[in-house]
Amino acid sequence: MLFICYPKCTTCQKAQKWLDSNGISYDLRDIKNDNPSREELAEWYRSSGLPLKKFFNTSGMLYRSLELKDKLPDMSEDEQLDLLAGNGMLVKRPLLINGGKVLVGFKESEWTSLLK
Repeated sequence: MLFICYPKCTTCQKAQKWLDSNGISYDLRDIKNDNPSREELAEWYRSSGLPLKKFFNTSGMLYRSLELKDKLPDMSEDEQLDLLAGNGMLVKRPLLINGGKVLVGFKESEWTSLLK
């Protein structure tokens, strides 16, 4: 199981604490130091069944400064994946990848149903 997070993010800290308290083992990857590749993002996006927009950290400063709220609807899937792969701070986190299952963001109920 792969847990991708930004250690300074309080939601990521909460998710990591949840994993630890439930005795769930994982490999930790700091998104700032090891950004997901375009290929990884494309695979996770397809496996998740979610719209690609859900992979964007819409509350982040970079997302806002690039005015992506207005630009994303006109961008192709390839352009969006390139953008996400170009800077980990644009990627919504935490990400939890467990085989073919992909969880984006931390919602305890979703994580519980997938992992218990």
